[in-house]
Amino acid sequence: MKAVRIHEDGGPEVLSYEDVPDPEPAPGEVLVSLRAASLNHLDVWIRKGLPSVPKPRILGADGAGVVVALGEGVTGFAAGDRVVINPGIVHDGRITVIGEHTDGTDCELKAIPAAQLYPLEDSLSFEEGAAFPLVFETAYRMLATKASVQEGEWVLIWGIGGGVALAAFELCRAFGARTIVTSSSLEKLERARSLGADLALDHGTDDVVAAIKDATGGRGADVVVETVGEATWERSLAAAAQDGRVVVCGATSGHSPPARLYRLWWKQLVVYGSTMGTAADFEGAYDLIRSGRARIHIDSTYPLAEATKAHERLESEAQFGKVVLRIPR
Repeated sequence: MKAVRIHEDGGPEVLSYEDVPDPEPAPGEVLVSLRAASLNHLDVWIRKGLPSVPKPRILGADGAGVVVALGEGVTGFAAGDRVVINPGIVHDGRITVIGEHTDGTDCELKAIPAAQLYPLEDSLSFEEGAAFPLVFETAYRMLATKASVQEGEWVLIWGIGGGVALAAFELCRAFGARTIVTSSSLEKLERARSLGADLALDHGTDDVVAAIKDATGGRGADVVVETVGEATWERSLAAAAQDGRVVVCGATSGHSPPARLYRLWWKQLVVYGSTMGTAADFEGAYDLIRSGRARIHIDSTYPLAEATKAHERLESEAQFGKVVLRIPR
């Protein structure tokens, strides 16, 4: 089969579209002919070099396709079934991710534990099925499981346009929360407004904290979705309301932000760390998508053979939605 692998750390140029042996389903596994996969920033971090990831490695956490064969003991699926993959695997209390801890989905065939597969809704394309799992599962755990977002609350989401940010935005809408989104792109802010954002701010030129205080009657954001780190951390704490919740799932701008710790105790803030999610988080997010209460946003699609171009698009930070790879039959 064809797959996209890395043999060394580096930029998009280290991605290799190559032949690798076809996998066989072990007991408890299902062999899936993948029709689409999507990119996440996790793929970029792995490609640039995570010490814990051995090489060569097939990248990709998300995927959707068609069942080809069943391993011993598998029930509930049949050849020809359309399926979507839950990329998070909970083992001994730890959440591991397909594409990081095992070979991923940027390939034509993938043997997947049956417990990680779900029927792909008829109304969803393979591209849509591949676009939602990791980001929606991550956002659902942050907002529903950790922060318990309530109807009418204000939620600050930095960097609208990225996968987790857009998933968080859609989930907030489904929960009846009010959304504050930021970007340095006027085009992205306008798109967010057209999708229903309650407040859209340029985090490069606007006084984000003052604007949030003004919009919320001086209270601030009840929940802050923090994925950026050093560049936004101080403003996240300043913008948070009394008894607010700050949920952190990443730090794309750096992991060592300055912190005025007094904000934590004077405001009685709660800070949650969150990563990926459990089967319950995946199912909760998928239910909202299937019911039409949350929308999937795709920025662009590329053939699997053009994974290098797809990575370049993701790293450009110009995308609004997920970057998806189409996989030939």
